[in-house]
Amino acid sequence: MSTAAVILAAGGGTRWTGSGHKLLADFRGHPLVTWSIEAAAAAGLDELIVVGGAADLSDLLPDGATLLRNDGWESGQAGSVQVALAHAARVGHDAIVLGLADTPMVPTSAWRAVADNPGDLVTATFGGERRPPVKVAQRLWPELPVSGDGGARSLLAGRPSLVVEVACEGQAIDIDTVEDLDRWN
Repeated sequence: MSTAAVILAAGGGTRWTGSGHKLLADFRGHPLVTWSIEAAAAAGLDELIVVGGAADLSDLLPDGATLLRNDGWESGQAGSVQVALAHAARVGHDAIVLGLADTPMVPTSAWRAVADNPGDLVTATFGGERRPPVKVAQRLWPELPVSGDGGARSLLAGRPSLVVEVACEGQAIDIDTVEDLDRWN
């Protein structure tokens, strides 16, 4: 089975009031987005896909990563998911593991645990709370949203009998504001 790690990194960071784009802000000595990219890359899946848009991330990707652009990033996260799905289908992946660019404390072990689970719809849990990364098998891709600001959340809610939860180490906190960055930095 061929599985791709997908980092959703296209948004504009509308709650961010700091200078520049939040994904490029310094978090513990590195740009915020690099923490998610490095964790997903270290999981060693078949491909690392980063879907960008509002910020230029091209200099932050490891060798071999695929950078896709969501030109419609302003219309919400679902568009980025669809960009990733089109690429994944074109190259023949059987599943994707979706993660967020602004969750720097999700470790490689979470990516790996979700990817390794044989289920078709697998989500990490942190302290009992469902959070990305989320694995979605190809047969379920048509059920992912095509518009709006949703990723896999609606699929998880709509297909409860398929959901496999994997307890993971780490913290799935989002860095959305300057205050979040200051709190966790």
